[in-house]
Amino acid sequence: MQTFSESFSTAFQLIFSLDSDLLEILSLSIRVSLTSLVLSCLIGLPLGAILAIKSFIFRKTLVVIVNALMGLPPVVVGLIVYLNLSRSGPFGWLGLLYSPTAMIIAQMILVTPIIIGLSCQIIEDVRKDYRDLFESLGVSDLKAITTYLFDARHSLLTAILVGFGRAISEVGAIIIVGGNIDHLTRVMTTAITLETSKGNLSLALALGLILLSISLFVNFVAIWVKNAAKKHAYV
Repeated sequence: MQTFSESFSTAFQLIFSLDSDLLEILSLSIRVSLTSLVLSCLIGLPLGAILAIKSFIFRKTLVVIVNALMGLPPVVVGLIVYLNLSRSGPFGWLGLLYSPTAMIIAQMILVTPIIIGLSCQIIEDVRKDYRDLFESLGVSDLKAITTYLFDARHSLLTAILVGFGRAISEVGAIIIVGGNIDHLTRVMTTAITLETSKGNLSLALALGLILLSISLFVNFVAIWVKNAAKKHAYV
């Protein structure tokens, strides 16, 4: 059993030597998280904009539902996806269970409500500056949505970074649908859980340090973007 200092020393060695297993896990984590984030943005940003500018029956109810879904328990999402993708489930014939695709689907379910909810709030605020002008000019909804998304791009980027943070740090759902299979579905969070239970603290610490660095970097970028947006607003 390694001591605390030995574990840290070995962890840094793994990082700086670019250990192949470490890079494989990191690569899959980034690939799965970015794919789920891009797909969630393609769905969530337009839906958030539509929810912000359109008036229809049950709109307020739908907003409440979206806000509630932003806090979905990951293990519940994992269970739902598992039941649908298992052999006895309606989509079992696709053979997606225990694959990166299943992990992407689970992360999308978790991230998409966050993108929809935050983008809706952001565009509602931006709309106050444009609503009267657009109504007087008869601007179409498509052009209005495009304008809102572009004008709020800095704030929306912050929302997107929040979504990425949720995706990259997720463990409950993806360990259920991915199975934490070595060289196939093992990502940073699931690997940390497994290696810690095995007592392999060096690899767990190395992955933990990388995950912490990514989280700090995402938060730094989010703060920088927010400050840049404020400066842009005052220009």
